[in-house]
Amino acid sequence: MNNHEIDFKLYGDDMQFVEVELDPNETVIAEAGALMMMEDGIVMETIFGDGSQSSSGSGLVGKLIGAGKRVITGESLFMTAFTNQGTGKRTVCFASPYPGKIVPMDLSRLGGKVICQKDAFLAAAKGVSIGVEFQRKLGTGFFGGEGFIMQKLEGDGLAFIHAGGTLHRKNLQKGELLRVDTGCLVAMTADVDYNIEMVSGVKTALFGGEGLFFATLRGPGSVWIQSLPFSRLASKVFAAAPQNPAGRSKGEGSAAGGLFDLLGGR
Repeated sequence: MNNHEIDFKLYGDDMQFVEVELDPNETVIAEAGALMMMEDGIVMETIFGDGSQSSSGSGLVGKLIGAGKRVITGESLFMTAFTNQGTGKRTVCFASPYPGKIVPMDLSRLGGKVICQKDAFLAAAKGVSIGVEFQRKLGTGFFGGEGFIMQKLEGDGLAFIHAGGTLHRKNLQKGELLRVDTGCLVAMTADVDYNIEMVSGVKTALFGGEGLFFATLRGPGSVWIQSLPFSRLASKVFAAAPQNPAGRSKGEGSAAGGLFDLLGGR
């Protein structure tokens, strides 16, 4: 194996975190801001790219290219590496940024590659490559919800992704077709044929409330579907928040509203 072999344990239900156990000199990489807690002996280091062989093998240029790819996907230039420099086993924990599920993916059992949403990646064993997957089909790029660019996770180690609500894995047989709301698609194996299809019927398109497009996924392969995309959750919260003419939320006479007025509201 080219990746560090890490052990893990998941905690929680709707607000999960993952505990990663590291042997001496083992390393796990994570998105900036994903850390929840770590034991003594774990050393944290900010790195360019993902720290994999593919991004570090060509020196500084390779690292800059790897970091540049992350900027294209809307992520930070940097990632954080957590290494156990102690003498025994140590643990480090990472939390998901919003309610949902964390799913461990053993890339060695998934053909060595998984394509996922730009913001789905949480953490991975050192050696997993986090790159860019360009959608070659024009319609998929414009209307797929994720644009032309998605993330790809490559290697033979463990990676952790997160998604909103409940996460469901669907295994598609050869030729089997599944239609999915574009925002609900979280990840898929590389052998799945991914395309975008317009909703049929003028009335359905205009008044159906489900958007004009949905993703079509054709097997063979596996796909992961989330029940609550973060964009949907955010839009519901924003729509439900009462607004005054000045544009800020009103407390409706509550203690929270009074506190807002005291601290800076008008």
